[in-house]
Amino acid sequence: MGARIMHPGLTSPAFPASPHRPVRRGAALRRLAGLLVVAVASLAVTAAALVSAQSATTRTDTLSWHRTAATLSLADTTAKAVAAGNVARRLGLPAKSAAAVPGSLVLTARDHRLCPRAATACVDLTRHLSWLQAHGKVTFGPVPMEPGPPGTVHATPRGTFQVAWKAGPDFISNTYGDPMPWAVFFAAGGIAFHGGSLTTPSHGCVHLTVASAHYYNEHLPIGAEVVVF
Repeated sequence: MGARIMHPGLTSPAFPASPHRPVRRGAALRRLAGLLVVAVASLAVTAAALVSAQSATTRTDTLSWHRTAATLSLADTTAKAVAAGNVARRLGLPAKSAAAVPGSLVLTARDHRLCPRAATACVDLTRHLSWLQAHGKVTFGPVPMEPGPPGTVHATPRGTFQVAWKAGPDFISNTYGDPMPWAVFFAAGGIAFHGGSLTTPSHGCVHLTVASAHYYNEHLPIGAEVVVF
């Protein structure tokens, strides 16, 4: 047979396809793989950014909640202080005397020894403390108090006494003309627990904050034993 003459632009079936085609397909696959890697990395970065933003929002919301709670607590405390101050001003007392009852103070073995179980109210003139108790167990306080100056005619008397009578929030001393809110009289000469200054000595009475004096007035019945030492 004679030789077959092929057209110059055609490839003979007996010969394989051009080796350049698989090379181009491989490069395309590699480029596709690279694009996929970039896409996955971009998705990972986006997801991380979303998580970080959500975490920041949560922290911001939590901080905002705590700030709001603190603001409300401060507002409540301020309102109580203002109300107490108004009572003090109406009675002509220093604002400090109407402050809220301070935190618990620690009584000593001496305090428990010198104030018998039978006493309902106790006064430690040395430490300027007072408290209420029932069967020897403290039920209120101890709270700060201010007595009369020791060694003077206005010194607060020591001893065992009984509550004789009580007055309301607007009581005024007949002798000195001073306000004695929530007075609880327990000794001769008009000696009483009542709201008064915690920095200025009394004329023999036991000054308490207005809040403490009010509590004493409500929880000390007539005849209750008061021990001052």
